[in-house]
Amino acid sequence: MTGIFLFWRLLQIQRILLRHGLDELILGLPWLRPVRFLRWLSPNAWRRCHRGTRGERIRRALEELGPIYVKFGQAVSTRRDLLPDDIADELEKLQDRVPPFPGDQARAIVEAQLGRPVSEIFAEFDETPLASASIAQVHPARLRSGEAVVVKVLRPGIEARIREDVALMALFATLVERFIPEARRLRPRAVVAEFDKTLHDELDLVREAANAAELRRHFEDSEILYVPKVYFDWTRPQVLVIERIHGIPVTDVEALRDAGVDFKLLAERGVEIFFTQVFRDNFFHADMHPGNVFVDPRFPARYMAVDFGIVASLSEADQYYLAANLLAFFNRDYRRVAEMHVASGWVPADVRVEAFEGAIRAVCEPIFAKPLGEISYAQLLLRLFQTARRFRMEVQPQLVLLQKTLLQIEGLGRQLYPELDLWQTAKPFLEDWFRRRVHPRTLLYKTWRQLPQWAEQLPEVPTWALRLMDQASHGRLPLQLPQLEAWQLQQRRQQRRTVAAIGGGAMMISASVLIGVGLLSPLTLGLAGLGGVMVLRAYWEGGSD
Repeated sequence: MTGIFLFWRLLQIQRILLRHGLDELILGLPWLRPVRFLRWLSPNAWRRCHRGTRGERIRRALEELGPIYVKFGQAVSTRRDLLPDDIADELEKLQDRVPPFPGDQARAIVEAQLGRPVSEIFAEFDETPLASASIAQVHPARLRSGEAVVVKVLRPGIEARIREDVALMALFATLVERFIPEARRLRPRAVVAEFDKTLHDELDLVREAANAAELRRHFEDSEILYVPKVYFDWTRPQVLVIERIHGIPVTDVEALRDAGVDFKLLAERGVEIFFTQVFRDNFFHADMHPGNVFVDPRFPARYMAVDFGIVASLSEADQYYLAANLLAFFNRDYRRVAEMHVASGWVPADVRVEAFEGAIRAVCEPIFAKPLGEISYAQLLLRLFQTARRFRMEVQPQLVLLQKTLLQIEGLGRQLYPELDLWQTAKPFLEDWFRRRVHPRTLLYKTWRQLPQWAEQLPEVPTWALRLMDQASHGRLPLQLPQLEAWQLQQRRQQRRTVAAIGGGAMMISASVLIGVGLLSPLTLGLAGLGGVMVLRAYWEGGSD
């Protein structure tokens, strides 16, 4: 990607924003007040020809900007508490109303990927898409064996478009890190890199098929979540064939009410699904916006999920620290929260735990003992951001998808059952997870699973120990831990102190003997003075330890 293409894309973005009159909205932001005079340089200041409300203009601009910006709108649309109603209503339309590409192109892509005419694989194939999203669109079909399926097809040319936009985002992230010191702790380049990886994972539909199969196996015969079956024989990098489901959109409250759905149970099960995926399976659906979630009308409160392009896992350490932090939050143990943040490396090690504890208490204490509908998460997020900036808390790219998913789950809970107590629903699950983690059966299983690896490496231990001792004796240790470096420094200081004390003591004794026999001379005084200086120096250096 050359600078010319980036510059051209930047001009395209500017043109789209101007076309939809969004320059007025941007320059109207409070923190841009000092440069608000620039709006008079915009062509839109002289011609008022915008059509539609501000929400409609924002939605159309995001659709025209492309898939990355559509996904941004999808994520924001779940946070109605952060948006005016008119904008939130329009952004919700991004979930499944992105303009489709022609059906004959979809047919051509399917035939090119499968290497056979569509008529040889499907008894029916509808060129009219069932839904159209930012990365792909789906077409209803029926296999020759009779199963009803949907065929997901990537948008033509989508890879090049994403590559351009991600390169532009990476350029902006680099400039932000270089010229705005406060933004460095947010690690924008690392976040863009993680976003880039996530998007490219979505472009491989074979990977998505594998994700769906994994989730389906985890929730086999489950009463809380149904995952459709994948047909791997007809799945390729740009084509995915998966079972067609018939559910009620989770946002269709009237239809859910008519079906007799228990909203309280449904909201609680949404939280249960999230924590089950994160802590039991360590494999979670990370794109749970309302367009990807349905409710099975055959069961009182069972979810049905689609679109498995974005899934994620956590490292064992991050999983443990996350669970410990959440449980400490639920128990209002703010000291533990502060200590876990420092231990995990999310906050610099030189942060005073007591000060951090007090700041967390001030932010979190007001949110407890309140139902979900009464909590102002906008205010909470603002205060948490201020706290993070004060204590130099860095953004953790590996947790970005988890944070996004948690926000989406909370948004669904707010829509379904505003009185849901998120904390009390999640707390028992985490407590049970910790109990199972330290259960003797779990420890025995982990030990038994690692025995073959230990047995294989055991004969090599003496060789490793001898090699390490040899490197240590020659000062060639490959790894210098901070504790080891501090110990080595202390030993060197102790050695210098001992040598100096012995030498100084000898000088003082020699001087005393010479004075005692009457050989007092300038040389004697010099020796005595030198000995005193060495003694003082020895104690001075020793005291610094």
